[in-house]
Amino acid sequence: MVEETSAGGLVLDLTAAAPPAAVIARLNRAGRVEWCLPKGHLEDGETPEQAAVREIAEETGITGRVLGSLGSIDYWFSVEDRRVHKLVHHYLLEATGGRLTVEGDPDQEAIDVAWVPLGELNALLAFPNERKIAREASAMLAERA
Repeated sequence: MVEETSAGGLVLDLTAAAPPAAVIARLNRAGRVEWCLPKGHLEDGETPEQAAVREIAEETGITGRVLGSLGSIDYWFSVEDRRVHKLVHHYLLEATGGRLTVEGDPDQEAIDVAWVPLGELNALLAFPNERKIAREASAMLAERA
């Protein structure tokens, strides 16, 4: 068994009337496109917040500032005859700069990136647990208003 920890989340353009989120597309193991939240492994010495900022910038091209935690997801999967337990910390970020691009993704896992209205993420995101994170972001924004 392998334990993995990652971080990522939603980076929003809060200058827009209906703030969109930067999300990425990846190919799953079956070769199908899945839209998902940017995330990745913590590097040595990084906090989850630092990793979320870095990973989001690498995978979307957008730099951001952490506004708060959106919660964590943990799940199991199998790869190459081993069982992996993964914990992913998600954060809400405010976009502070950059431009949409997947060119900075060092793993070249992201094949596309797009600004998507927060209200449309429920229909677009491939994973139910990530759709829940998007709903948490909407609730957090409503509380801030």
